[in-house]
Amino acid sequence: MTPDIRVKRIYEPADNADGARILIDRLWPRGVRKDDAHLTVWMKDIAPSPELRKWFDHDPARFEEFTFRYQAELDANHAAVGQINAYVKQGPVTLLYAAHDPVHNHAVVLADYLKATGAAGRKAH
Repeated sequence: MTPDIRVKRIYEPADNADGARILIDRLWPRGVRKDDAHLTVWMKDIAPSPELRKWFDHDPARFEEFTFRYQAELDANHAAVGQINAYVKQGPVTLLYAAHDPVHNHAVVLADYLKATGAAGRKAH
């Protein structure tokens, strides 16, 4: 069974169907009050490294290489991946991010990674 992992901008309103709301940005999003975010947890450590984030610079032309590099970081980040998988095993999870581009962002990569590796964290691709 495929895990129920959703991706949503932090600026969109919270919904009961979101399940666990996990902010996966390293930096707090501008203009969002902590009380209004309705977060389950803020997982800074699951975000891309500052070096990778700066290199990518939200450039769609770099997205394929960014995906490869970010997946390699996730492969090495057992603690954070294990923590987020614990939420995935419990039910729906919504990965929250602040980037403007809904297609070329780390939340999309992370959701695909979690679905491909399964809740046990095994590499499936």
